[in-house]
Amino acid sequence: MTEYSPRPRVDFVGRLASTLTKLPAVEWFGPRLGRTLPTLRSRGGNVGTRGSTGRDIFGDIALLVFLIAQASDGVLTYVGVSTYGMHIEANPIIGWLMSLVGEGAALTTAKVAAGLFGIALHLSSVHRAVAILAVFYLAVAVFPWVAILFYY
Repeated sequence: MTEYSPRPRVDFVGRLASTLTKLPAVEWFGPRLGRTLPTLRSRGGNVGTRGSTGRDIFGDIALLVFLIAQASDGVLTYVGVSTYGMHIEANPIIGWLMSLVGEGAALTTAKVAAGLFGIALHLSSVHRAVAILAVFYLAVAVFPWVAILFYY
C-alpha cells in the first residue's frame, strides 16, 4: 500500500495572501505585527505557528458542535416563527431580514453565513473562539427555543 502524500496546490487564498503581504503598509507593519496575527494553515496548529502537522481533534469537535448549533438554531427559529409569528424572533437584524425576503430565505442566509465564518475561524486555527461561540449559541439560541417550543 502506498503512503498518502498531499500534492501541492495553488489556491485563491494563497495567491491573495501573497498579494496582500506585498502591499507597502503590510511590508512596514509586517515585522511588528506579523508574529501575532492568525494565519490560514492547511494542517492545523496553534495560532501564531506556521506549518504544523496533524489534525486538531478539539478544533474539529468545536466546529462540528458549532455547525450543529447553527443548524439547530435555524430549524428551531423557523418552527418558532411559523408557530408564533415573526414577533417572537429576538434578533432585530434577523427579524428585519425575514420581513424583506421571508423566513426561510433569511434564516438560510444567516445560518450559512454564520457557518462560513465558523469554518473560516476553524481554518485559521482559532478553535477556542469556535468552541466559545458554539456554547454561546447553544445557551442563548438553541436551549431557549427548545424551552419555548416544547415546554410552553
